[in-house]
Amino acid sequence: METDTNSLHSLSCTDATKRRVSYFYDSDIGNYYYGADHCMKPHRIRMAHSLIDKYNLLSRMRVIKPKPAGFRDMCQFHSDDYMDFLRAVTPENQLTRPRDLDRFNMNSDCPVFYGLFEFCRISAGASIGAARCLNEELDDIAINWSGGLHHAKRGEASGFCYVNDIVLAILELLKKHQRVLYLDIDIHHGDGVEEAFYTTNRVMTVSFHKFGDYFPGTGHVDDIGYGTGKYYAVNVPLRDGIDDQSYQSIFKPIMTKVMEVFQPGAIVLQCGADSLSGDRLGCFNLSVKGHAECVRFMRSFNVPMLLLGGGGYTIRNVARCWCYETAVALDTHVEERLPEDDYSGYYGPEFSLFAPPSNMENFNTKKFLEGMKVKILENLSRLEHAPSVPFHEVENDMDVDEEEEQNEEQDGEQDDDYDDRLSDDNQDL
Repeated sequence: METDTNSLHSLSCTDATKRRVSYFYDSDIGNYYYGADHCMKPHRIRMAHSLIDKYNLLSRMRVIKPKPAGFRDMCQFHSDDYMDFLRAVTPENQLTRPRDLDRFNMNSDCPVFYGLFEFCRISAGASIGAARCLNEELDDIAINWSGGLHHAKRGEASGFCYVNDIVLAILELLKKHQRVLYLDIDIHHGDGVEEAFYTTNRVMTVSFHKFGDYFPGTGHVDDIGYGTGKYYAVNVPLRDGIDDQSYQSIFKPIMTKVMEVFQPGAIVLQCGADSLSGDRLGCFNLSVKGHAECVRFMRSFNVPMLLLGGGGYTIRNVARCWCYETAVALDTHVEERLPEDDYSGYYGPEFSLFAPPSNMENFNTKKFLEGMKVKILENLSRLEHAPSVPFHEVENDMDVDEEEEQNEEQDGEQDDDYDDRLSDDNQDL
């Protein structure tokens, strides 16, 4: 039955504003180091956590130290040989494996650093664990700011990402939910996630991103999915300088239509903060409040939601953004003046939670955005109602202990390929 767009959103806004929120954090995550000249700094997650703590937000959530993902957990999506490589490679032995480095796309963007595999296990384990909490209805919103590594492919690293925790979390959510929505507001196209689900109608991927001469170079508006997945990939390619008002003028109509026609059982929202104004690698002009408005809007639909991190390379802004978005998830007011913490020196001279946008030029004209919106809404209108798809339980190996896991690896046992599971569930509309 088709749902009226306005009634869907208005109904969602009338329910209780408080949500049960879980927060996944491992204090070791900030210790990992890509290298002195690398712009990816896991330390930003520790900075965000410190602000969340000082604003007394931790007491309002279930705080969970994640169980690191096991080898077989990550092979639910990634190839065994790639995971074997990540587990074995070290800064000391990497030069003895030049063919593998090239094969698995390990380069200056994706360097081999100390503790690489454990870093991947923590990030992926937190996202999988958060998805399980949603599946078990323990929480309404689950947060993992160490996740959101959307560029990783099945058999190679890409764009600072090694293990695609997002795909793993979505596979977990598909064990319970017939349909899962993936939404990406990172400035870079969510290519790894889109590619993983490009031919299925059980996952809709929506990405708002910079397009043109910009990494990863994918995400054209005409990339809409294939086969049974046609129209279930939605790409919103944007130009430099987009500001809060322009962004929301296209974000809210598109996402309202997505919620109407797809009716997901769960949402995964990747909150990459490189779309903020002043990002070291970015070229958008969103404020912290403008970025967080996306979280607030999707929260209003009252659908189980997983919030993940992602990009973000001006780390003082990343920390402020994810702290504020944690407060938005909790529907809790926080003061603009930052509380003092161990990293206060990063936030001067204004010491404000809300980094202001700049006066950069916005190349996203009203005509350009309107044309984009009309085209995307037309595509979505081809999906007259939510797909009616069968689904089945997928075996969960999160609880396999280490000894059993090692035995499985030695025996060379392999799980069914993830896309075989998805194709079994697909049917034409």
